[in-house]
Amino acid sequence: MINLGSLFGKSSPPLAGLDISTSGLRLVELADAGKGVVRLERHAFEALPRGAVVDGNIENFDQVAEAVRRIWKKSGTRARNVALGMPPAAVITKKIILPAGMAEDQLEVQVESEASQYIPFALDEVSLDFDVVGPVANSPEDMEVMLAAARREKVEDRVALAEAAGLTATVMDIESYAARAALLRSIEGVAPGRAALGAEKIVALFQIGAGITHVSMLINGDTVYEKEQAFGGNTLTQDIVRSYGLAYEEAEARKKSGDLPENFNADVLTPFLESAALEVTRAIQFFFTSTPYTRIDQIWLAGGSAQLPGLVELIGGRTRIPTATVAPFDGMLLAPNLREAQLRAEGPSYLVACGLGLRRFG
Repeated sequence: MINLGSLFGKSSPPLAGLDISTSGLRLVELADAGKGVVRLERHAFEALPRGAVVDGNIENFDQVAEAVRRIWKKSGTRARNVALGMPPAAVITKKIILPAGMAEDQLEVQVESEASQYIPFALDEVSLDFDVVGPVANSPEDMEVMLAAARREKVEDRVALAEAAGLTATVMDIESYAARAALLRSIEGVAPGRAALGAEKIVALFQIGAGITHVSMLINGDTVYEKEQAFGGNTLTQDIVRSYGLAYEEAEARKKSGDLPENFNADVLTPFLESAALEVTRAIQFFFTSTPYTRIDQIWLAGGSAQLPGLVELIGGRTRIPTATVAPFDGMLLAPNLREAQLRAEGPSYLVACGLGLRRFG
């Protein structure tokens, strides 16, 4: 079996989650505080130069590797094991049905055989992993298996980044899976699960990244629909560049600090929020027209743009669906040196990193 890097396996503590995105790196280290309580030990952000990571692809290895070294030093963590994420678009996932009770070696052979039907590459060009989900409903003699595969060079790029910083990539997850784990945990405030979602409750998660918004629809915690849209916070940065004649890097810095002219809210921010709300409503309508589902019970927003003032209210008003930002650190104990106000402001952008950090607990 060509392994994807313990995609579904358990990790050994200590472990830190490291999210590599277009805008920068985010690190989260979690610890077990006992009685099912998680403690946030550390979190850190390190910006990346423009173009270093594009659409999940490592375009400038040296710049990203140096950023990994900086964030590790900045965070103060002593953990040398790291959980990394793969962009959903870079991973092929497929649920397959196999006879129950197969020995592990037989299962690996059968999974490889089945994988060749769904993967448009030679098996020696991909990293492959699988997880036994459980018995098939109304068919106990069969079991459901989740298959995941990614181009080997994509996986090796991320592993090499960790190694360049003296770290070991012990877990390779899918970013959307990590985000889902963190979302479910934040809803319950304890451990990943489904009880707080309610029977057949449909939840929409919009992760608004720098260039891509990833849409996930969940029912009882299971993903039933995923889609990516070419829209993100970079659009707002470009609007600032055009409106005020700033260099891109300065526009990005001022966007984060709020150091912008008085007319920014009315002339630049409001049109961007309107566009974001339109993207959300379009995604919901597409979900309705391409699936059997006709309702959504809750919208959650994550990503660096989720906390823009007025966005939650605008989307909630346009869709008439309860809308809120994800707070992945809710229900966690905080290390003494962490500031709660800062976590509230930055939390939505740490959703994937938090989910990767949760892999410490299996």
